[in-house]
This record gives sequence, C-alpha cells and structure tokens, in this order.
Amino acid sequence: MAKTSPFEFLQQVRAEAAKVTWPTRKETLVTTAMVFLMAVVASIFFLFTDMIIRWVIGLVLGIGR
Repeated sequence: MAKTSPFEFLQQVRAEAAKVTWPTRKETLVTTAMVFLMAVVASIFFLFTDMIIRWVIGLVLGIGR
C-alpha cells in the first residue's frame, strides 16, 4: 500500500467529512430525549423485576413471612 503525504491525507479527510450527513438540532434533541426515556423505562422494569425475584426467593427460603 502506497504511503500518502500528510497534505494528501488531510485532503482525503476533508473530502470524507464533506460526505457526512449531520443530524439537525431537532433530530439530536428527539434522539437524546428517547435515550433518557428508555433509560427510565429500563430502570423501572429492572426495579420491579428485582422486587419480584426477591419476593419469590424469600418465599422459597421461608424468609418472607
């Protein structure tokens, strides 16, 4: 593979960066909100799952009387 000069490399980087489609501000905000919402939903799900498993284990071991 042939080596490229630093100047040629920077030209190639600029050419590739020009091809990138950046998200709009609205798309970024909506995506960020969805990530936070899914984190909250997942944490609530795992909280209740943990509580149910703890209750079942307590019943099986006779601790939860």
